[in-house]
Amino acid sequence: MDPDVHSSLELLRGWLARQLDEPAAAWLDEQLAAAGTDDRRLYLAIGLAPRKLGKGDLDLEADDYAAAAAVRPGWDPSGWSIDQAARIALLLVASADTGSFATKFEQLCTTADVRELIAFYRGLPLYPAPERYVGRAAEGVRTNMKAVFEAIAHRNPYPAEQFSEHVWNHMVLKAVFIGSALHPIQGFDRRRNGELARTLIDYAHERWAAGRDITPELWRAVGPFVDASMHDDFRRVLRDGTPLERQAAVLALRERPDAGAGPLLDREGDLVAAVDSGRVSWETVYQQIAKPQ
Repeated sequence: MDPDVHSSLELLRGWLARQLDEPAAAWLDEQLAAAGTDDRRLYLAIGLAPRKLGKGDLDLEADDYAAAAAVRPGWDPSGWSIDQAARIALLLVASADTGSFATKFEQLCTTADVRELIAFYRGLPLYPAPERYVGRAAEGVRTNMKAVFEAIAHRNPYPAEQFSEHVWNHMVLKAVFIGSALHPIQGFDRRRNGELARTLIDYAHERWAAGRDITPELWRAVGPFVDASMHDDFRRVLRDGTPLERQAAVLALRERPDAGAGPLLDREGDLVAAVDSGRVSWETVYQQIAKPQ
């Protein structure tokens, strides 16, 4: 999908104008006016944005989220800060020259600090010619910096739309490896695949052999591909797992009612009923994982 850059930019400017005082708003307007034609001003403005505008949260209402999704399906600016929104707005102005923008974007990412990278990656679904940034985004999900990784992986339609199966699978495995939740990954269920399921089963075996835990969300990727070779793994979780792990196992098994898993579920009547009624879902599993300890 090639986004509507103008409408995205106008939304960002409107949100920022509501929160900035007069001097900050004037500074941003001046930088936006220059960013499309003066690379030096663009780079300087990106660096100065937190000092000039602050790092406070971008204050959005339900109507703002609806407007974002209407302009660009999948756009979810939850958790954005003022300086991040301003940096993305500056990049949108600079993206008018699509021929040079991909090179400019790569240069900016190469020299960026962590907060800049988070902003640049959160803006991925808004830039024109989105296929041009796949290599940069794939590099981004290799990072061990959780906040940078999640700027691409979480609440972002870009990976589901642009990543190959290989890169997508790497991103999901990386999320599991660094302890990043799977539920906020847009398009997760649609992009599940057999290769990913097998890789995660192998990963679970390695963790168990080392006496380590695995996230209950791992089973979400496995559910549609359950077969007899995995029954012992599910039997282990249902026998020895925590209540949350058992919920995840039943959720996965209920996705393949024809996979011969009936005997595994015979003793899980209450959990099966909770899953079938919607009282237990992948969302409730995520909510429990994300709950502050």
